Amino acid sequence: MTGPGLVLPPQDRQTPPAVVLRAPGEQSLDQALDDMQRLLEQHGHVIAVYPAGLPAAHEHRLHTVRSVLESDRIALLKSDLPPLGVAVLVRQLRQLSVCDFSAGVIASAARLLSHYIHAGALLNSVTRLDRVPVSLKSHAKSWVPGSQFGVLANPEPQLVRVGTGELSGPRFATHLLVARGQSQSEWVTGTLAQAWQVQAVHEAVLPGESAGWWGTSKLIEFVAYLPDISLIYQLVSSVRREVCTWCGNELIGDRCGLCNAPLNPPEDRTRGPAALNP
Repeated sequence: MTGPGLVLPPQDRQTPPAVVLRAPGEQSLDQALDDMQRLLEQHGHVIAVYPAGLPAAHEHRLHTVRSVLESDRIALLKSDLPPLGVAVLVRQLRQLSVCDFSAGVIASAARLLSHYIHAGALLNSVTRLDRVPVSLKSHAKSWVPGSQFGVLANPEPQLVRVGTGELSGPRFATHLLVARGQSQSEWVTGTLAQAWQVQAVHEAVLPGESAGWWGTSKLIEFVAYLPDISLIYQLVSSVRREVCTWCGNELIGDRCGLCNAPLNPPEDRTRGPAALNP
């Protein structure tokens, strides 16, 4: 991870901890290279997940480290999920890391699992919200005192004014993780949790990146997610595995999670470095 606020506590004793890859202002390039080399020696592979809103200097540092080490054992996964959603995704990947999946499958699973994460927020204003489409009508209503908006950023953007509409939720059993900013509303833990028929509600600390992502500090961020590792395991196991023709690692889906190469069409899978091996 790229920030301590994106690291959630484990749900069980088997889930390993996450490692925070610090920003350029916090450590030199040599220190970053040493830290990454140490992680590779200890674990074999590193899967680094970071939000799309990460400062450019920090993202550039991640790619520089991977380039200097010339390693396909480092996966850099940029996520469009809101901060709390990224934190949930990372915890799910940490849960998968103790299962019998290869690093390539785990890295590729990030895209699959993202489709099952319903991430949103309750906002007092949408005037500075630029991550989700906002109509002029909603902008105007945000100036009305007491207005609140339920916003869903993933898997499909939605925006409703609280009291006049409902957010479409998951059609499968989930838990709800809630992180409170400067808002004391009970709409998320009451109305929304009941409408989505969540099995349990958990509290978390609001990530430091959330206010910037949502455009306001007067918010409550929430994520509905699959809590059971057995269900997550079954979901990932059900997807056909392929072999990346460029780096030779396993993958699921249409793109390698480690080298980011797209899966070639069937007629083209004899090409690439891996095809040269006997």
